[in-house]
Amino acid sequence: MADSRPQAADDQPHILVVDDDRRLRELLRRFLADNGFRVSAAGDAAEARARMAGVAYDLMVLDVMMPGESGIELTHDLRRSDRIPILMLTAMGEAEDRIAGLESGVDDYLPKPFEPRELLLRIRTILRRVAEPPAPAPAAAEATGEVRFGAFRFDPGQSILWRGEVPVRLTEAEATLMRVFALSPGVIMTREDLVDGNAVNGGIRTVDVQITRLRRKIEPDPKFPRFLQTVRGKGYVLRLES
Repeated sequence: MADSRPQAADDQPHILVVDDDRRLRELLRRFLADNGFRVSAAGDAAEARARMAGVAYDLMVLDVMMPGESGIELTHDLRRSDRIPILMLTAMGEAEDRIAGLESGVDDYLPKPFEPRELLLRIRTILRRVAEPPAPAPAAAEATGEVRFGAFRFDPGQSILWRGEVPVRLTEAEATLMRVFALSPGVIMTREDLVDGNAVNGGIRTVDVQITRLRRKIEPDPKFPRFLQTVRGKGYVLRLES
């Protein structure tokens, strides 16, 4: 009997699902395919690498806990040369896994068990952000509300960071955090402010992780931040220096 499910067109995003749980892997494959995506699946990191050697995937859904090489270890390795967007699946309540995932360079995470519609929403959000072309470099910062610091300028309206004339890729989480600081330069933000205001998705410790990741992209020396500074005992502040 022929498969009556809708077939994804060749120009639809191609997702690689990496999970050692065969049942979940197949459920995800079918669900994403039913929602218009092209989907491939791998049972571990080695199989994922083999598939990536021949196909340029648009996004990876990656389980953190796998036998052998974990999802976090795979992400660390991939980030040396590959910027494929990664949505990591973590065990419910495992804050350490989520923090380690963010530190390794994933774009987003989703705790298990999860609602399939939320997975779909997060995937579409990541893909939409990646697909958005950078806006043309504006001639005047004052006319667009841009914030300038050092060699960088950030457009809060478009959530685009520029280094000179070159756009700097930010994850959704990094762009959200950058926007909060850009809208209030010189204002000290406590960790609680950032969590309560939804600038950071996670707990207090996650704030420090996201700050560290953002500093790697905007600071000449992240260990001695010039722009995104720590105010001891209070929080963080964006200092606008020329």
